[in-house]
Amino acid sequence: MVVFKEVDKEQLLAFLKKNKFTPLEPKTVYEDIRYFKGVNNRRIMLILYTSGKLLIQGNEDKIEELSHKLESVRIGKKIKKIEFRKELGWVIGSDESLKGDTFGGMVVAGVKADEELRVKLKELGVADSKILRDKEILRMAQEIKKMCSCEIVNLTPEEYNHKVKMYGSSKVLNDMHKQVGKFLLPGTHIVDKFPGCKVGDIREIKAEHKFIEVAAASILARATALEQINYLSKKAGFPVPKGSTHVKWGLEELKERDFKFEEFVKTHFKNVEEFLPKK
Repeated sequence: MVVFKEVDKEQLLAFLKKNKFTPLEPKTVYEDIRYFKGVNNRRIMLILYTSGKLLIQGNEDKIEELSHKLESVRIGKKIKKIEFRKELGWVIGSDESLKGDTFGGMVVAGVKADEELRVKLKELGVADSKILRDKEILRMAQEIKKMCSCEIVNLTPEEYNHKVKMYGSSKVLNDMHKQVGKFLLPGTHIVDKFPGCKVGDIREIKAEHKFIEVAAASILARATALEQINYLSKKAGFPVPKGSTHVKWGLEELKERDFKFEEFVKTHFKNVEEFLPKK
């Protein structure tokens, strides 16, 4: 699987016509065009999203050949090649979101799939959530929920802070992954490995790049995180910042408005400590 960004639609259409690709009906409102060429294991599929991202999937040799052609005519910018491992049987992938964000609690999502569902997830265009825009993530999350067995554990900042005080952040995250995996059993549970990870049958760093179930879980977790951030923004009366790099102004806003920090942010983060009452 290969992804291109900033793709010129008209230039792409001309290229596809010249190279005798066959058009298909887009499957969702976020797909602009969908084309294919070849049959069976020689088949290759192209999906252009309204965001300007182009997803290419199918036969590996054909993908490589087509990628070189697209790069040579400068139709867009190649982001990366995504190769998911080929697993057998039922696999449960779980991933978290908001772990490094000052604002928000914690979300862990799980997705379960077999060989048939893995093909459908690839056709949907599932990839690492970090290369997808928010609109694409929210749209894909809905499609994944319709397609696969899923489970989400969504802790608000207040719930998360309470649990961290009682058990510590590492145990809280392990318990969330364990809860998700247990709900979706039976299946091999694969976890995107984090510091202190003690859960899952397989623990892999950057598992969302290796297993499509974890990539799907990453999208589901991120979509839920976006919904939580939107809720907190409405509650606060200002758009709460994402991440942890440029958030000081948001923390100052909370203090200025006399809000309870435990209802909006992770109170054990060092950048939050200076804003809390001295013990």
